Amino acid sequence: MATIEFVTLEVADVEAAKRFYSTAFGLDSWLRLRASEAPTTGFRGFTMSLIVSQPATVNGLIGAALDAGATALKPAAKSLWGYGGVVQAPDGTIWTVATSAKKDTGPATRRIDEVVLQLGVADVAASKRFYVGRGLTVTRSFGRRYVELADPSSPVKLTLYKRRALAKVAGVASDGTGSHRLVIGSDAGPFTDPDGFVWEAASL
Repeated sequence: MATIEFVTLEVADVEAAKRFYSTAFGLDSWLRLRASEAPTTGFRGFTMSLIVSQPATVNGLIGAALDAGATALKPAAKSLWGYGGVVQAPDGTIWTVATSAKKDTGPATRRIDEVVLQLGVADVAASKRFYVGRGLTVTRSFGRRYVELADPSSPVKLTLYKRRALAKVAGVASDGTGSHRLVIGSDAGPFTDPDGFVWEAASL
């Protein structure tokens, strides 16, 4: 089974991005940064999602991100599925921080339980077939609306949404052009998917 070992965000200023992520979420081996001046405008077609244990941790991480220079796209709030909010990092990457819990069970921590890369694609069913053909395993699927591909050992899970639906979840317009400013490191790579997302061979 194929796994995603890391994601690389392409940023204009690597040192500034390192400072932001160290302060906001903490840098880990699954997150890498690479200098890039590739043109990009609007929605880049993906979001990163951090899943945590309780609302207090959501608030703490979002607060740290805002203090470090992020922009609020959706304030943290309760919903049918739990509690969460959305911010945009200074480099342009959109981050969701969420929990399925609606009540705190202890003091806030900075522990991140799960990292999810959410890709907005033109055709969910076609992208699902593409990725299954490259060794990724479907763990959940809702027709042409949503697909989750994950291996339990993978540091990063992958989900597929319709691009417009993912933009709505993020609180931004779906329009965008140019580079995704994202490279996905996996033992399934290297390749470029139908929506232009670039995968490279992981070499840890």
